[in-house]
Amino acid sequence: MKMKTKVFSILLLSAMLMITGCGSKGNAGSTAENEDTFKVGLEAGYAPFNWTQKDDSNGGVSIAGTSEFAGGYDVEVAKKIADGLGKKLEIVKTEWDGLVPALTSGKIDAIIAGMSPTAERKETIDFSYNYYKSNLVMVVKKGGKYEGATSIQDFNGAKVTAQLNTFHYSVIDQITGVSKQTAMDNFPVMRVALESGMIDGYVSERPEAVSASAANGNLVMVEFKDGFQTSEDDTAIAVGLKKGSEYTAKINDILKGISEEQRTSIMDAAIKNQPAAK
Repeated sequence: MKMKTKVFSILLLSAMLMITGCGSKGNAGSTAENEDTFKVGLEAGYAPFNWTQKDDSNGGVSIAGTSEFAGGYDVEVAKKIADGLGKKLEIVKTEWDGLVPALTSGKIDAIIAGMSPTAERKETIDFSYNYYKSNLVMVVKKGGKYEGATSIQDFNGAKVTAQLNTFHYSVIDQITGVSKQTAMDNFPVMRVALESGMIDGYVSERPEAVSASAANGNLVMVEFKDGFQTSEDDTAIAVGLKKGSEYTAKINDILKGISEEQRTSIMDAAIKNQPAAK
């Protein structure tokens, strides 16, 4: 009986060691994989900065966990950063409101999603150097009452909105007598709302507005002589990173190597290649 017990104990101990050994190898492999991957979060719904497409045409990158691909200006910048870091780029499609939580929880390594480095966001996360700068405009219906607007004050009484949790929405308050509508989740929804007459216009950045008018002949961009008052950080776009991230200095060096001419060329190509514009 004692011999049987001893043999059983030895077998049990051996089995436990085998299980522990397998577990260790699995964890090591997972860690190595994470170290080789640069995970970038973006909406894939904010053309020309980022969008979703069905294949890898025009440099599209596979979206993790799906059969879809992401393309756009942000994706091209992300590719350059990943290459500079010597890592494989992984795109993690994430709703706008979920980007910062995904970053702080470690689900992604960076946000490259047309995000402005506002003072409020800087309280929670760090930002790289700017990789794009734009101006605020309005998207309205072509042939409508507001197409000829030259000042934001021409939208007195107009139904205007912008994307939820963006500074675009807060600047609407600068329009005297505006009928500020509930903020909307994303730009495709705002385009539909505008075309249907639910709103008279939405605040956007110039590249998105150019994309909107290119994708839909019923929409047009309005630029202002007397426009919105913004800070430099509001209209700039940078890479979002965890506080104290080891990537920040490296990414800044990579961004410094991308000239203004290259950035303009990448944006022009993104506007041209966006799926809806074809």
